[in-house]
Amino acid sequence: MTEGNLKIVVLGLSITSSWGNGHATTFRGLIRELHQNGHDVTFLERDVPWYASNRDLKDFSYCKTILYQNIDELKAAHSETIRNADLVVVGSYVPEGVEVGRFVTETAEGITAFYDIDTPVTLAKIKKEDYEYLHPDLIPLYNMYLSFTGGPTLTYLEEHYGSPMARPFYCSFDPELYYPEAHEKQWDLGYLGTYSDDRQPPLKALMLDAAEKMPEGKFVVAGPQYPGNIQWAGNVARIEHLPPSEHRKFYNSQRFTMNITRADMIRAGYSPSVRLFEAAACNTPIISDYWEGLDTIFEPGKEILISRSAEDTIDFLTNITESERQDIAENARRKVLEFHTAAHRATELEGYYAEAMRMREVTTAEIRPDTY
Repeated sequence: MTEGNLKIVVLGLSITSSWGNGHATTFRGLIRELHQNGHDVTFLERDVPWYASNRDLKDFSYCKTILYQNIDELKAAHSETIRNADLVVVGSYVPEGVEVGRFVTETAEGITAFYDIDTPVTLAKIKKEDYEYLHPDLIPLYNMYLSFTGGPTLTYLEEHYGSPMARPFYCSFDPELYYPEAHEKQWDLGYLGTYSDDRQPPLKALMLDAAEKMPEGKFVVAGPQYPGNIQWAGNVARIEHLPPSEHRKFYNSQRFTMNITRADMIRAGYSPSVRLFEAAACNTPIISDYWEGLDTIFEPGKEILISRSAEDTIDFLTNITESERQDIAENARRKVLEFHTAAHRATELEGYYAEAMRMREVTTAEIRPDTY
């Protein structure tokens, strides 16, 4: 743990509402653990109507949460808070994120960090000159780039975009929310995810086609925004919206769960989804598509099952014994409890902050004029 209590300010997409985003639960777990470690955290969130009507944060005790209406209010009312913080973190997809980032990097006297919960998407947007929340000129101005993606992407951020310090900062899960429970296994295989054009083909190839070829099996797809023209097999149940409070029961009601990865994440590799960690924490074995770096998170065959076809999926569902299924689940659960809880991320952030401070001290010493 970093010596002393830190004043930390986070400007993120949302902490008050998990509706339609995975950011809120990530921020909640991380900030609660930072508070547990003795740090003082303020969360600044842009007040937008789609989150205002879907606020589901119940516990505000671990951070001071402030809603602001626009960038002018942020600058007028919260400059001093940002200036005096030891660490200021700006998240991806923050409204007017480029202007927010410029304001933060110009105002903050402490360490600044860009926290990218969407790294492959962010870099793809930048290549298309879509600067919705991050401009390449901003990257060198942040002291740290905290990335949901590890591996070669980190070197690319430093060498191509000039980040002084790009570090892996994977998603995490909350052990108080995700754990094994005794529920009837309603489904052989389930999937939880919002519809996306790039995920639908692999979902069909690995799961929906398997459902059609395995009519005796029971399948479920949970998540919003699926087009009305999708023809679901009769043995595929649909759940339109599943709030985070229901995720644990959902995972515990499946024999296996399916993981499908966004195309940008597959191209980048080293981009584990939070769903992987949450399912593993619930002792539910995972069948996943493959991407580079997956074996640095889970050991294939022992902690996770890799499917490349409907036939692979059916083979797992029909030929893995109950004892083998439980072994895979328990191996994965041990792994995430050892490396991927929100408490681990809080400790990592403390370490990265200390590293950034050392880098700043070295840089300051190098540019300090000779006094002799």
